[in-house]
Amino acid sequence: MAGPLALVKNSNVMTEREKMIVGLPYYPYDDELSTSRLRARSLLRRLTPIPEDREEERKAILRELLGSTGDKFYLENIFTCDYGFNIHLGENAYANFNCIFLDAAPITLGKNVMLAPAVRLFTATHPIGHQLRNTEVEYALPITIGDNVWIGGGTIVNPGVTIGENTVIGSGSVVTGDIPANVVAVGNPCRVIRYIEDENTRNGRKE
Repeated sequence: MAGPLALVKNSNVMTEREKMIVGLPYYPYDDELSTSRLRARSLLRRLTPIPEDREEERKAILRELLGSTGDKFYLENIFTCDYGFNIHLGENAYANFNCIFLDAAPITLGKNVMLAPAVRLFTATHPIGHQLRNTEVEYALPITIGDNVWIGGGTIVNPGVTIGENTVIGSGSVVTGDIPANVVAVGNPCRVIRYIEDENTRNGRKE
């Protein structure tokens, strides 16, 4: 009987890239995926030294790298990703310094999403059983972040997580499961601590 690695590598139904994107086990060292990762690293090496006052030049490289973007968006240096083509940024999305997107599965940021420094969005994961894991088979689950979400510095968002619109995630959180809309959530694992009752409230006072 063929082992799990052979089943993944010899499938005639889907490419490894297709399996990766839809959450099936896949072999990451497939030629197409290896070439895609090298392409992303090449574009990121071109991006990193470009000074901030040449924003249009930076955006041209990012649009070549990423799956889709709004007209207005900004990713501070140093930005790191696996593939780029699985990243989709809504209008006015922003990521501060040293954010990492492991985008084996799609990562979707809604409009006006704000990521503080060193936020990590990890879609990639591995089998729990060591025998299958040692065959180098991987899988990935998408991350979806709704409109107007603010994620605090150093937060890690794990595979398969959805964060609802208008929500705030406290700094240093580890988000292991879905977080609903219109809440403040914090901790490891991240938990809802209160609901946001009025979008127009700022610092506890209504405008």
